[in-house]
Amino acid sequence: MGDEKRGRLRLEPSAKRVRVYLGGRPVVDTVRALLVWESPYYPTYYIPLGDVQDGLLKPTGETRHSPSRGEGLVHSAGDREGAALIYADSPIEELRDRVRLEWDAMDAWFEEDEEVFVHARDPGTRVEVLPSSRHVRVEVDGVTVADSRSPRILYETHLPARYYLPKTDVRLDLLTPTETVTRCPYKGWAGYWSVAGHDDYAWSYRTPLPESQKIAGLISFYNEKVDIYLDGVLQERPKSPFS
Repeated sequence: MGDEKRGRLRLEPSAKRVRVYLGGRPVVDTVRALLVWESPYYPTYYIPLGDVQDGLLKPTGETRHSPSRGEGLVHSAGDREGAALIYADSPIEELRDRVRLEWDAMDAWFEEDEEVFVHARDPGTRVEVLPSSRHVRVEVDGVTVADSRSPRILYETHLPARYYLPKTDVRLDLLTPTETVTRCPYKGWAGYWSVAGHDDYAWSYRTPLPESQKIAGLISFYNEKVDIYLDGVLQERPKSPFS
């Protein structure tokens, strides 16, 4: 089928083996998963019904309507109420014999033998971390909170470049840990700091996923919320989902 669109949806078959665990057991094992972009930012897996454990799905009698996918029949998945949708009569033929499982309602997802977090990985997204000797200076409310000539710059598809700085180049006395933790399917778990009284302006991946190991323990700041000077030039604050 290749990379195609049906109405407003992008569809793409995945060659990866996808497994889903629930209650300590694998309830899905497929090499025929379909990636469906319900939003422009990341895809969702639609699983062939034949690759789902027998008896796992039970209809609830509820429905959910989608302008592009049609009428979705809500199902429970094991003891997870309303955790699955089947578009049995979808105007998009490729969805009719598949189920969409709510990611967070499942215990674990694997692509091949690697656990994946938050959502399915977009095959068009790439993360690249490059060492640099560029001069990066970060200001918050006119106060320099970081100044480094040895950043690592992370380039991620569709997002602004992020400057990851050694802790020794950051004014740690101006940072206060917060309880915020976020997850990324490409980088892992991040912990956050408030900066000069502004909540969650900075973050770090203490133990990032393998493809992002080069940023381990470094600190980055939201370009969208602080003033960043690159080689002495003030950078325009980018527009992004984090603005």
